[in-house]
Amino acid sequence: MKILVCISNVPDTTAKITFTDNDTRLNKTGVQYIIGPYDDYALARGVELKEQSGGSLTVLHVGEADADPQIRKALAIGADDAIRVNADPLDSYFVAVQIANIAKQNSYDLILMGRESIDYNSGVVHGLVGEMLGIASYSPVMKLDIEGGFATISREIDGGKEVLRAPLPLVLGCQEPIAEWKIPNMRGIMTARTKLLQVVKAVDVENMTSPEKYFLPAPKGACKMIPADQAETLIRLLQTEAKVL
Repeated sequence: MKILVCISNVPDTTAKITFTDNDTRLNKTGVQYIIGPYDDYALARGVELKEQSGGSLTVLHVGEADADPQIRKALAIGADDAIRVNADPLDSYFVAVQIANIAKQNSYDLILMGRESIDYNSGVVHGLVGEMLGIASYSPVMKLDIEGGFATISREIDGGKEVLRAPLPLVLGCQEPIAEWKIPNMRGIMTARTKLLQVVKAVDVENMTSPEKYFLPAPKGACKMIPADQAETLIRLLQTEAKVL
């Protein structure tokens, strides 16, 4: 089975975010980057499936050279090789076109990625890729088993969960608890240095969207503590000050 796992390169959740170019671009100076947490779940399950069934696992990232350390980490965790589409990931459509282009060239049985990235949180790339490839896509996938060319999937839906059985190939957006994050060991780190990281040129894509301006959230206000025995005061403040009742 040929597996493709798509990973994003996102700021650590503890990073202090600022903007530049008149608040139209993220200021990357001093920002620590990580593999997208949902992509980490997809990668972990992909490695498990490869170990169970054999085959190969390729990691794909659409981005620039500053993402190479995260790609090498994915190789250390268990991917066999990696592809980086050398481009600034402008928007979800741009990224989906690049992924679909690579997938068409290599005929993967299973394409895994996180349910969304934690920077822009669009959550649409898996659906776009599935449409471009003409194959089914599902998200968010919480459990995944493969047997006999079919996938058994458990996913969240409004008001509950759904279990599906679908034939490969598939595009899946993953989330916990599909697998536990994997930490690369020393052997994996050493072997990752010699694994192939292929850098390819992006295909031309019409720019569908562009940011006009970014805004930071409003700072948190002061916290007013109400004694537990003063429920009437709490209710009055929720009505008159917070205006949520």
